[in-house]
Amino acid sequence: MDHVPAVGIPQGLDAALAARCVDLALANVATDYPFHLVHLARSDADLVPPRELHPLFHGSYDWHSCVHMHWTLARCLRRHPQADWAAAVCAHFDARLTAAAVAQELAYFAAAGRASFERPYGWGWLLKLQAELIALAAQRAAAARWRDTLAPLAQRLADRLLDYLPRADYPVRAGTHGNSAFALLLALDYARATEHRALVQAIGRRAHRWFGHDRHYPAQYEPSGDDFLSAGLCEARLMMRVLDDCDYADWWQAFAPPPPALAHWLAPVAVSDAADPKIVHLHGLNLSRAWCWRGLRAALPAALHPAVDAAIAAHIGRSLPAATDGDYVGTHWLASFALLAVDAAD
Repeated sequence: MDHVPAVGIPQGLDAALAARCVDLALANVATDYPFHLVHLARSDADLVPPRELHPLFHGSYDWHSCVHMHWTLARCLRRHPQADWAAAVCAHFDARLTAAAVAQELAYFAAAGRASFERPYGWGWLLKLQAELIALAAQRAAAARWRDTLAPLAQRLADRLLDYLPRADYPVRAGTHGNSAFALLLALDYARATEHRALVQAIGRRAHRWFGHDRHYPAQYEPSGDDFLSAGLCEARLMMRVLDDCDYADWWQAFAPPPPALAHWLAPVAVSDAADPKIVHLHGLNLSRAWCWRGLRAALPAALHPAVDAAIAAHIGRSLPAATDGDYVGTHWLASFALLAVDAAD
């Protein structure tokens, strides 16, 4: 079993962590193989390399990881605009994020049988990437080109989400890619950044329907063996964003696990084999729990704050090193979750 490493816990996205994440992200998006291809082939003509199917989001092991590696680059650039590596990041966006590449990604989504491709996790990350480019463009003029080039794909996925949500009678409570609450948290950043009122309202309605009446969440049932998300904490963070303060206090009081179950969320999980592509998900769980607790802290009863603060530090301490060092099955995606855990820019 692993152990909690004796490392300093970053208080925000410091220059050293940003540089390491950028180095990883640039290397990842340039790594064509191995690539986990989730692809509906309709004929032999569809059996082509990933870079032809996805000229924008190939590399970094799979489509959605390539998307959130690009978010990693954009976030680091916004937080450290004068860094030595900034020119390399800008050059990458200029080369990869082109109108032709976006047109091919749009064509892929438009093809018959692909309506649910990357739903909801990849959709959420694409929308979060666009929200980040919107914020970056307010700071760096060159980013306006990237924002405007990606906008049609973001709009397509926002439209698909609007079409899908009224048909989704039940949430997916898994701790993996299908998780409904996590995807809506990411999509909500885009909806608010673009003042997309219909999407904001649709997310709020579905969150209320799915989670508004949850009581005494059974946190002791988490985690499953390859979770990288806490279904309960993601749900709690989503409800915090769609309820006002007073309503959220009432909701949390009803939702909160009893103390013995809550303890399962406050202690980081062990990761027995970080070279296993599923078990390494648990490092992501530790980092995403830290992100959730950081976002929830101010809305929680003051009596919980010391335990939450300790939990944030313990979760980051356990898994931050795995985000920047280790086997590619972890490092192709974990840097994004490290940024969620330590950066207060959201």
